[in-house]
Amino acid sequence: MAHELRTQRPIAVDLFAGAGGMTLGFEQAGFDVLASIEIDPIHCAIHEFNFPFWTVLCQSVVDTTGEEIRKRSQIGDREIDVVISGSPCQGFSIIGKRNFDDPRNSLVFHFHRLVLELQPKFFVMENVRGITIGEHKQILKTLISEFQSEGYQVEENYQILNAAHYGVPQARERLFLLGAREDVALPKYPQRITQIAKPHNSPKKNSSLLPTSPTVWDAIGDIPEVEQYSELLLRDWVVAAYGKPSNYALALRGIKTSENDYSYTRKFDSRILSSSFRTKHSSATIERFVATVQGEREPISRFHKLHPAGVCNTLRAGTDMYRGSFTSPRPIHPFTPRCITVREAARLHSYPDWFRFHITKWHGFRQVGNSVPPLLAKSIALEIMNVLEIVPSKPEVIQELGDESLLHFKMSEAAKYYGVNPKVMEISNDTSEQS
Repeated sequence: MAHELRTQRPIAVDLFAGAGGMTLGFEQAGFDVLASIEIDPIHCAIHEFNFPFWTVLCQSVVDTTGEEIRKRSQIGDREIDVVISGSPCQGFSIIGKRNFDDPRNSLVFHFHRLVLELQPKFFVMENVRGITIGEHKQILKTLISEFQSEGYQVEENYQILNAAHYGVPQARERLFLLGAREDVALPKYPQRITQIAKPHNSPKKNSSLLPTSPTVWDAIGDIPEVEQYSELLLRDWVVAAYGKPSNYALALRGIKTSENDYSYTRKFDSRILSSSFRTKHSSATIERFVATVQGEREPISRFHKLHPAGVCNTLRAGTDMYRGSFTSPRPIHPFTPRCITVREAARLHSYPDWFRFHITKWHGFRQVGNSVPPLLAKSIALEIMNVLEIVPSKPEVIQELGDESLLHFKMSEAAKYYGVNPKVMEISNDTSEQS
């Protein structure tokens, strides 16, 4: 049977889009993510800065219809290839109190509703592994059966994927649920491409043929030491001298194109070190950090000191200002007695250096920790591309990034920019892409 040659890139819609980890991963696999929905105005501003050529709707999925997504984006009446979702997961988390009745758990059913309204060929839902455990498993079972009753196949043998198995220098496990319309084949889960890097040469079973994932030092070893730049006490960027990059860092710096990267090239100055506000630590804290062994936790702060030859522990987001502004523990740099910067966290999450985050450390870390690592999302997206039988290509156009004022917004300013209630996050009690 002959297949129609697609001249346009396949289309995706990202629900609970956050700063854009899933969006970027699908773009890298050759998709155009023409519409993203995100409730947090600060996240929307960052998303718009990095993807100014697509549409971000700053609103809750609860108040969003499939028709509105089509009308307010470039999609129109075109067929959508995939809907992707990293829905909020606090109600499913293994950490802390697990609440079966948490209203945020209902958001997965708004994802279900929007899939049915948009009728994409495929869908991908990402969530914490806590949704597969105990009473929350019933939510997942119900969701699967609801999709099946509405004409979607779902891979019932769902898998929990570790980002470190897909070229990301971070041990981070998340559930991915894959679905497909009955007229197309279900995509497969991506095969592991790397094994987890470990500091000590411990035996690894059934993985001898796989290369080792990039290490912490592969990810951040070439980044200039922020302690040498006093400017970074006052702003989040500086023109700096980089060190010798690993192959992993070469790709993230844009010096070479990584394998199977079909994203749009961004116009940016590679000499600039961004997202790198310094943290002032007390002398007592510095002493404790110095005394902490690489790969171990500092006993008072409970911060994990990164081992240069291993992978990062799971980067977490903390909570928003309406649930106490709790800052999740930030790893300690393997050699300098300080917490890592937002840019170093972004490298450990597989974000390229052109990708910018909010200038504040608090929002910046929240945006990294909340998001799906782009390289992991890309691995899944490439499997969908295989089923679509499209040969992706690298676009020749070089895209501009957005207005830098988007990186500086306070919540009230971002809310005014998008015309939403500045207390939208308080009202929803929801943070986005909590994954």
